[in-house]
Amino acid sequence: MFDCSNPGQCVAHVGGNNPSTREFVAHVGAVQHRTLRSLQQPRNTGECVTTSGHSKGTRDSLTTSVFNHGSSHILLQQHRPIVKMLLRVSFGGVQKYMKLPELTFCDFLREVSLKFNIAEDRRLDIKVYDQSNTEVDSEVFEEIVQEFHGPFLISLANEAPGYPQSTSSPCSIASEDTVILNFSLCDPAEEPVAAEGSQPKRPCRINYEAKALIEKILTTKPGGDRVMEEYAKTKSITDSTRRQLINILTAEMTETHGTSPPRSVKVMYAQGIVALFPYLEDPYSQNGYEHYYDPESGSGYIAWRLKTIQRKAAEERGPAVSTSPKVGGPGHGRTRPFTADRVLTDEEVECAIALLRHTADEETIREKMKVTFAYRHAMVNDENKSAEVFSVFPRFLDTPGLIEQDFRVMFGEQTANKFMERWPTTFKAGVIKESHGLVPSTDLLDLMRNAETSTEVEKGWDSDMSAIILLLHLLPPSAQGRKRPGKISASNAVYHLIKFQKTGTSVQQHLDNIPQSSQPYLLAQGPTKSSIHSFFIAIDKHALPCQATSSVGALDELFKAHYVFGTSYSPALNNFFTFLQTSIYNIDVGKTKETPRIAELRARMVR
Repeated sequence: MFDCSNPGQCVAHVGGNNPSTREFVAHVGAVQHRTLRSLQQPRNTGECVTTSGHSKGTRDSLTTSVFNHGSSHILLQQHRPIVKMLLRVSFGGVQKYMKLPELTFCDFLREVSLKFNIAEDRRLDIKVYDQSNTEVDSEVFEEIVQEFHGPFLISLANEAPGYPQSTSSPCSIASEDTVILNFSLCDPAEEPVAAEGSQPKRPCRINYEAKALIEKILTTKPGGDRVMEEYAKTKSITDSTRRQLINILTAEMTETHGTSPPRSVKVMYAQGIVALFPYLEDPYSQNGYEHYYDPESGSGYIAWRLKTIQRKAAEERGPAVSTSPKVGGPGHGRTRPFTADRVLTDEEVECAIALLRHTADEETIREKMKVTFAYRHAMVNDENKSAEVFSVFPRFLDTPGLIEQDFRVMFGEQTANKFMERWPTTFKAGVIKESHGLVPSTDLLDLMRNAETSTEVEKGWDSDMSAIILLLHLLPPSAQGRKRPGKISASNAVYHLIKFQKTGTSVQQHLDNIPQSSQPYLLAQGPTKSSIHSFFIAIDKHALPCQATSSVGALDELFKAHYVFGTSYSPALNNFFTFLQTSIYNIDVGKTKETPRIAELRARMVR
């Protein structure tokens, strides 16, 4: 028989009464070739039986061939090196890599059991199925692995294999007794390494099956190739292309699953979009695809399109209700933790408030306003007392910078500086770029022209304010529903953000003409809109002087005033201010309700 201690070589021992018995050393291929030629001689009829197996204690596959040649028996044993297997395994919502040392069915089951702590007494209950729900056993495991690259479905006994038609992400498997494998024949050392400084990826994020599904739909449906070509060129898609993408996918979804597809299908389509187009992923949301479909709230572009399809088909469906409503952002009753240097007694607070009413020293004013912050913060969050804040603390009306001071106590220096640091360097250019995809109008073209100029303009707002108003056009007001006033345009929403007043006009006269209390807005004074000398924050028929004299600084103070005085955003500006809050200031990220448009715009700008 053969001594196969050297890989690729075998020592063959030929036994029997044949006087020509001898020992020879040769490569397996050569031995087999010469032996077969010998067996084909007319004087004898040969028979070849080949068996295969795996030797214990070695990492090689063993192939044994027995040739009967007269009274002599030739046994060929060949060692074949095994390709190292790196498996991606997901079990119970947790995904891990698993290295298979030997390509045997038993070793595979053992590694899965060890990796995911499956009890030994249940190891024999594991069943393996391919994509057609055909069971894979030990006899065909090696061949199937070489030809079929997964994913395999592994279930424990007493469970139907049920390979899903539309599998959700490997990270979100419904049953804890199900294992999904995605593997590749590769050496771990050859895995590509992310470039230094690149955007970090969340583990277990890419759903390859969902990615393949979306790619197949777009490559076979009319208009899909245009979506893929645009993304390939720009690493982004325009609003019109995004609408076309959603229309193509929802048409396929409803054709396959009906007008009310299950949540898992909608999640899979959303996962597939960001897997195929990674630059469309929102890095600030929990999974990155919620702007296409958020399973928690039932919102997103896919859900909205399906509701339109359902409405057109006259099928009624109740609105999705969030199991955990998001209440982030400013407003009455939303107190925030902060650290006070010292908590004043009631008597000390009264003394400090009395001193604030009469002192003219700015340093004393700032000091006493800081030590009374806790009292004032509780006051503005008390619905019964919030209207009295300006009568108790009237220095807001004549001392610029107090809003900034209170905001820094609430959120700290880093958060307070974010808008002034990030708007000029990152977001202004992104807003101007995205505005080119809007439907052009005379007002919009004027804003774009002013925003892109570095010199003083003759007509309209300056460059910074023009860019800020462009952001409002990118995030226009949402419809308020049938029982509320209809949706207003972005151009009309501008008047809820800023109003211009010529120099010399009475500020008090402007306040007296306000019919009722409104949400905070900017009052800009100057000879022209492009040359503003001073800004005020108008709130509850009071005008608070801004410390800043620039458009960017004034908007920064306006945003902070909402938190300092516990007032919610104007409905016309809710999308606008929510974008600033979560995307630039990074306040209450994940806790604030956002429209898909906000997440989509953020994904385009932060990449």
